Amino acid sequence: MNAVVSPSQLKGIITAPASKSSMQRACAAALIRHGETVLYNPGTSNDDKAALNIITQLGANYEAQGDKIIIRSNGVKALGDTINCHESGLSIRMFTSIAALSDKKITVIGSGSLSKRPMDFFDEVLPQLAVQVKTNEGYLPLEITGPLQPKNILVDGSLSSQYLTGLLFAYSAANANDVTIKVKNLSSRPYVDLTLKVLEAHGLKVPENKNYEEFYFSGSMVNNRQLTVNYTVEGDWSGGAFLLVGAAIAGNVTVKGLDLSSTQADKAVLQALMQAGANISISEEEMEIKESKLKAFHFNATDCPDLFPPLVALASYCEGTTVIEGTNRLTHKESNRALSLQQEFGKMGVQIKLQDDLMLIQGKSQVKGGEVSSHNDHRIAMATAVAGLKADKDLVITGAEAVDKSYPQFWDHIQLLGAKVSTTDNK
Repeated sequence: MNAVVSPSQLKGIITAPASKSSMQRACAAALIRHGETVLYNPGTSNDDKAALNIITQLGANYEAQGDKIIIRSNGVKALGDTINCHESGLSIRMFTSIAALSDKKITVIGSGSLSKRPMDFFDEVLPQLAVQVKTNEGYLPLEITGPLQPKNILVDGSLSSQYLTGLLFAYSAANANDVTIKVKNLSSRPYVDLTLKVLEAHGLKVPENKNYEEFYFSGSMVNNRQLTVNYTVEGDWSGGAFLLVGAAIAGNVTVKGLDLSSTQADKAVLQALMQAGANISISEEEMEIKESKLKAFHFNATDCPDLFPPLVALASYCEGTTVIEGTNRLTHKESNRALSLQQEFGKMGVQIKLQDDLMLIQGKSQVKGGEVSSHNDHRIAMATAVAGLKADKDLVITGAEAVDKSYPQFWDHIQLLGAKVSTTDNK
């Protein structure tokens, strides 16, 4: 699908979409606990659908009722011999360890960019936990045979904290007794905070966090056979970031549904907007942001790499050279995001330099229209779209359907706010 974004202004009130980080973790928690879980404000992205499909393959069942989803589970009891993570990086990194709780041989598969993402972590770690593992030279498909046995272990958290999240869920489900997961070089600590928060909200065993270097599971038992647990999925700061940046570039928008007390790493977008001099007014219930003169900023995105695309769009309209740290976190995404951003924003006349772990963006008063590619990456599609709101002419984005991965309502939402957008099937 192609999307054509014409120069236009955003104006109005919008509610941010549900967080897939929160939604997928809630699905995992609902699977490993025993009983009924009601999820309010459930996500509808492709990654959310993948998580729901996986938990049914691992023994849970669910039904949608209006604005909620009811999940019932008696723990991990694999029904078949395969789980399909589709294109969800979080799902494959989280549910593989959870699926390893089963004593069945399970094949983990995925599609799209997942086929190119390394799975060495599982080769190295799961055999230490009594799980037999077989990969395709470090890539999918991945075969695992459990059951996983919690033990003292040291893991490398530099590539992604999502692997640790999977282990935390698996150890909690197994009621791990007096064992410690030690972690070195942990990235994206706020997402680990979210994992611990979700475990607690679902009445599951929560480890003691010792400065993000050790996660200790005590010998105390937890009875998770509770009555119904009600959980409201948070609004998504990752998707909301594009709405906020779009308004800072070309608009006057009030965004609702984003929790200022959230542990989501991408809440840090507010810091970047403030550094850039954005005209933003924040209250407990909503944020109002208006177009204003923007200045270059320096931001460390090591713990929130998903902010690179919206911040590149923001930096494109900032006077001066913006510096964003953390490009080493961008290689194993839906695309190699550092190169994809450099290439596509280069087509829009924005000069981006990559230097060691830094990205340097030279701002402009106006970017160029023309044609760009999403690289089948949802965040590249949305970043180019919001940057195109003040382009000198129409911007055509190929592969625009990529937004379905995390924010399927994106095109509808910016249209509701007044963006001139048309979509066409390019088959």
